[in-house]
Amino acid sequence: MLGGPVFIDSRDPVEIARAHRVSGYRAGYYAGDLSVRDTQGVRAFREAFEREGVVIAEVPAFGFSLLGDDPDAVRRAIAHVVSKLALADELGALCAVNIVGSYASDGWYAPHGRNFSKEAFEASVEVARRIVDEVKPRRAKMSYEMMSFNFLDSPRAYLDFLKAVDRSSVGVHMDPVNCICSPRSYFGFAQILDDCFRLLGSRIVSCHAKDMTMRAEPVTPQFEEVRPGKGIVDYRQFLSHLRSLPRDVPLILEHLPNESEYFAARDFINGIAKEL
Repeated sequence: MLGGPVFIDSRDPVEIARAHRVSGYRAGYYAGDLSVRDTQGVRAFREAFEREGVVIAEVPAFGFSLLGDDPDAVRRAIAHVVSKLALADELGALCAVNIVGSYASDGWYAPHGRNFSKEAFEASVEVARRIVDEVKPRRAKMSYEMMSFNFLDSPRAYLDFLKAVDRSSVGVHMDPVNCICSPRSYFGFAQILDDCFRLLGSRIVSCHAKDMTMRAEPVTPQFEEVRPGKGIVDYRQFLSHLRSLPRDVPLILEHLPNESEYFAARDFINGIAKEL
């Protein structure tokens, strides 16, 4: 099921849910600011999306690093993700999604050498357990995106992480394009995509759809996100893998500048789906 953001100036859950269907989406992400304590507001949002047959694929829990040397900051970050996972569970969303974070002082996801350390791995395992053990979600999964700036930069690394966490309520948010960090991974992306589904398929709860190109100049490799269909990603391969899963996993468009670009990406992916 394909999804993406909707461009509507409204906070009415009925209008927002309907805008997804009008846009040709069967899935989307929650972009509001509800608190899980607002039971009436949460119920209204959940029921509006259920009536339209639109799946809430994910509740973003970004903005704060779950790694760092400041215990108070880490506790606040954990509390933030706990609140978003609890909200996701009540909304009927499939997951709350963040990244593991960073030890960098200049950004919650910025590159830093310690992000690839055993210390980062063990801290992230402990944090993931703390979050799901506190929330005890009934439906939603707690998930991290793959990211080239930390140790979760490959499907094998994600599998090792899942085994270490050992919690069924931790799932995979799959953004395979985030694994591209070198010419080798760029030109070997088809194998990365195969490995994502071979190793993680049973745990994938939501995916992001985007694409990547590599510039010919300068000599130092530089990559640029582009609209699906304009880069290295073989969406026939991607959609074929999604279709092979035993359940319908959302594929959510992101990082495009305007509605017309989102609709062009939607039409491209829908065209591939019809071919398949």
